[in-house]
Amino acid sequence: MILKASQRSGAKQLGLHLMKTDENEHVEVHEVSGFVSDDLMGAMKEAHATSLGTKCKQHLFSVSLNPPAEKSVRIEVFENACNKIEERLGLTGQPRMIVFHEKEGRRHAHAVWSRIDAETMTAKPLPFFKSKLRDIAKELYLENGWKMPEGFRDSKLRDPRNFTLQEWQQAKRAGHDAKQIKATIQECWALSDNGPAFAKALEERGLFLAQGDRRGHVAVSIEGEAFAIARMIDKKSKEVAARLGDPKALRSVADTVRHIGETVGPRLSRYISEAKRIAYNAIRPLNEQKLAMIEVHQAERKKLDQMQRERREGEQRERAARIRTGAKGVWDILTGRYFKVRKQNEVEAFFGLQRDRAQRHDLVSAQLKERADLQSLIGIARDRHARQLLGLYRDAAQYRRMSRDGQSDREDTERARPAPRGPELGR
Repeated sequence: MILKASQRSGAKQLGLHLMKTDENEHVEVHEVSGFVSDDLMGAMKEAHATSLGTKCKQHLFSVSLNPPAEKSVRIEVFENACNKIEERLGLTGQPRMIVFHEKEGRRHAHAVWSRIDAETMTAKPLPFFKSKLRDIAKELYLENGWKMPEGFRDSKLRDPRNFTLQEWQQAKRAGHDAKQIKATIQECWALSDNGPAFAKALEERGLFLAQGDRRGHVAVSIEGEAFAIARMIDKKSKEVAARLGDPKALRSVADTVRHIGETVGPRLSRYISEAKRIAYNAIRPLNEQKLAMIEVHQAERKKLDQMQRERREGEQRERAARIRTGAKGVWDILTGRYFKVRKQNEVEAFFGLQRDRAQRHDLVSAQLKERADLQSLIGIARDRHARQLLGLYRDAAQYRRMSRDGQSDREDTERARPAPRGPELGR
């Protein structure tokens, strides 16, 4: 289970983010404990109000818990992970919230703790929390028999598709897939040994090398969004400059954006708009099927919740009826019958809770599998259209070179190739 965490402020913003339904297909508030309020936003406000009595600027500790995509994980596993985090980081007894998110057939959780100790009005220190969470994540992989990612076995082995939230948000603004952008820049870096070759490889993929304002070399997308090369390839700026040269020799981001608009934009924007329109129309039936599936799944969960609630209330009434009152109740206490009945009620309530959790887990697991099957079809369609767009980017780079140089790569190749020798006449 991948654990990503941060100390932060902004309780209201975090609460609104956790409750967003436009990016998540299902949002479920699983637990709000240790607060006077019993709803998420109320608890967020309460945590913020408590922090005002201290000097703490980052009064919340937020953790995302991401199990392997192909695994159906029970609620108890998430709860166990949260309990481990509390114990290792010294947050035991602190108010916390747990929210489940589901998107594209995957389920993950967010846990948020208040760092403020209400008795001492001080913030709980969290030294080395990243390394501690890494150890907990390894334990969870081993305990549950999951295949451990390469990055856990050797810190130097990292999936190039692992990117930060900032990179993800930046790529979303640019209209690209963050994994594709990062992998593309790393591919160009691996294939190039100098600045001109790297710039040419980027242009063939719809990116342009430029000088960043404060970040050295950057890649500018066709929409004008800049991505720091060093961050994308996990290298130091000095290493990038050693291969690509002084960034001051390149156009600035503003000049590069102007250059794109003057040379590529007029043609490429029409082609890409058409390709995106075709892709949208092609994937629209799958998206409509996805929305219909979400509605069905939500209705099934509401139906199950209603059924379980009615059954639970009926069972509670039945258990309550066993407790006699008045003189009979006093007699039951004296004879010990009352304590036997209470123990029986507690056992039945516990097993009733486990039964309800198992039913909900089975329903959620079945829905996740159905959603994952549909998502695989959506992924195939997305990849196909992404390859088509990549071809358009390469064509646009070719047309730009033809417009600039007056000749194509093929003409360059043929000019460099020696002419065939014919029969030597005159000998």
